[in-house]
Amino acid sequence: MNEKLQYFKDVTQVEDSALAEQILEAHGWDLGAAVATMVDKNVQGGGALSQTDAQGPVQGVAAAAAEEHARGPNHNPNMVWRMVTLPFSIIRGSYNLMYGAVGMGMWIAGGMLNYSLGALGFGGPEQRAGDGNMLLTMPAGTAEAAAFLRNFESEYGEYHPTFQVTSFMEALRRAGQQFKFLFVYLHSPEHANTPPFCERSLCNEHVVQFVNENFVAWGGDVRTSEGFQMSNSLKASTFPFCAVVMGSSNQRIALLQQVEGPRSAAELVSILQRVVEEQGVALVAARVEEEERQLNRRLREEQDAAYQAALQADQERERLRQEEAERVANEVAETERKRKEEEEAASQVAQEAAEREAALVRRRHEKAMALGKEPDKGPNVTQVLLRFPNGERKERRFMSDAKVRLLYDYVDSLGMFDGVDYHLLSNFPRTVYDQLDLTLKSAGLHPQASLFVHVDDK
Repeated sequence: MNEKLQYFKDVTQVEDSALAEQILEAHGWDLGAAVATMVDKNVQGGGALSQTDAQGPVQGVAAAAAEEHARGPNHNPNMVWRMVTLPFSIIRGSYNLMYGAVGMGMWIAGGMLNYSLGALGFGGPEQRAGDGNMLLTMPAGTAEAAAFLRNFESEYGEYHPTFQVTSFMEALRRAGQQFKFLFVYLHSPEHANTPPFCERSLCNEHVVQFVNENFVAWGGDVRTSEGFQMSNSLKASTFPFCAVVMGSSNQRIALLQQVEGPRSAAELVSILQRVVEEQGVALVAARVEEEERQLNRRLREEQDAAYQAALQADQERERLRQEEAERVANEVAETERKRKEEEEAASQVAQEAAEREAALVRRRHEKAMALGKEPDKGPNVTQVLLRFPNGERKERRFMSDAKVRLLYDYVDSLGMFDGVDYHLLSNFPRTVYDQLDLTLKSAGLHPQASLFVHVDDK
């Protein structure tokens, strides 16, 4: 056991023996798995810590970077400014498959490391066979946060700072939205100072109220993936460990304060109070800047809305004007079309009437020509008297062998019943003479006859 512990500390550069022992216990003292996890986290993180440049991460806060201060149980923590580069998996909020050459290189590196450990006798074939899945299946930060909170409450009760049940990055985002710092607590259950610190300090009424009022809180168990990565990134070497951070840029966070080792509730509140007082100006400036940004955004939106409303009003007026112009043009075109149709119809009617009149004239002429010359009186001549509906009378002589049709031709030649159906009939006895091919004599009209012209009902 001691040999594995020392080898793990040498390879991973974890100086805290208790922390190294917890990590190994979390992996069932499987040295290959524990070291591969460490290698994976450090490769993904690309380096845990780097000092700030001369400008500092946040405007309005002291820009000079402080070197890491000496830690000890009696040392009063000073305000520190460090930029912490987060591991890739922390930034993404979960472990994902690494793509391209980077992912392949990490996979090869992990395989070579496991092979080397196996050669030294610290790992077996089973571990090497299973390591290929380490980049593929990792627990989500939210699930780990929920497990931490559940275990913490089962041990210390439900009265504690309101830890966010989310990944670290989501908690950091929420803190930024609320213009608050993020209070980070890294929980190491195996340390002897952890239970009294949780019972007397972290869950103290004054601490809970102060943290909930001034911070967004996030807690992580160092035995879990995200908690371990954060302890590695923040270089936590003594527990209990608390820190105050805020978001920065380029996938990094600003470490404003770290509190290591046991602290009383009063000391913890005093340290956090000093952070709020000395560094809160950054949040005030950020809040004012955000309010100005929101105000400017609302002004732009209102101006845009007013412009859009005016534009829509102009477009509506133009649309109505075009519709009115189109309506007038359509009415003019429709009126012109109807006028032309009426003129064409009148012309057609006049033409048809002229054609009908010409046809009737020709018909009357033809009928008159068919009658021939009126014969003189004689024994073979029939005298016919025609009475018309208007009371007019016409009398004419026809040869007795002439057809009844000739009587109709005579009436047609007069032009009195053009386009009208009629019949010739006698009253006593009432007889209709409609057999046109009978001779006048055969029809009983010889030597003389008196006939009525009867117009048929339509």
